[in-house]
Amino acid sequence: MADIQEMIDGARLRVQGYLAEVDPDFQEYDSGMFTVQEGSAIVGISFRPWHEGDVAVEFTSQLVNGATINDETMRWLLQKNAELHFGSFGLLFDDTIIYSHTLPAGNLDRKTFTATALTVAAIADHYDDKIVQVAGGTLASAAVSKETSKVKEAS
Repeated sequence: MADIQEMIDGARLRVQGYLAEVDPDFQEYDSGMFTVQEGSAIVGISFRPWHEGDVAVEFTSQLVNGATINDETMRWLLQKNAELHFGSFGLLFDDTIIYSHTLPAGNLDRKTFTATALTVAAIADHYDDKIVQVAGGTLASAAVSKETSKVKEAS
């Protein structure tokens, strides 16, 4: 049986190939993560141990920073979770609202990868503005774009 790092590396190589077909403008980072962009949404694709026989491929988009997190916002997000076919909204430690979906890498094929990446991107792009209307805050992609610009200016 392969060790976890070998499984992560194998999943990364497979996903890298799928991304080259689906979105040749994807970004790759030293951390092993990839990103793709759809409209105002940026989807991060990362890999982490799941169990001794497989790893998880996580598709996550940070949607809104600085939103008002109260009962109304939480109720709205939970109701949307119930309406969505897969994936869910959640909160990071700093109350950034995210949308994410995770798949096992072991059986991940190109068709499933593509459908998931495109769906997560479309849902994130659709809901980020709606969340700002409901809960305030700013689009998380704006913060990411500012950080990317700072890095490019420093180069």
